[in-house]
Amino acid sequence: MTRQPLRKAYALLLARDWQAAHVIVQAEDGPLACWAHGIVHLIEDDLSNARYWYGRAARPFPAGRGGEAVIAAELEALAQKLGAPAA
Repeated sequence: MTRQPLRKAYALLLARDWQAAHVIVQAEDGPLACWAHGIVHLIEDDLSNARYWYGRAARPFPAGRGGEAVIAAELEALAQKLGAPAA
């Protein structure tokens, strides 16, 4: 799996275009894609689906209900894993 589509999804998330990011992560496979998919659902405030995708990614679900600080921290951690520039 190339990370380029996930880097594009990450950039879209930073641009607050979570719908376009969602399309990309749905088409990808693997733990990073599942994690990114979980983050999309955090942004949507769809916590049950977010938990599902975090589980598929074998990542702990972040404490709290999402919120800007949690989402920002998750995006920063994802950027590091993707080798993408942080926000």
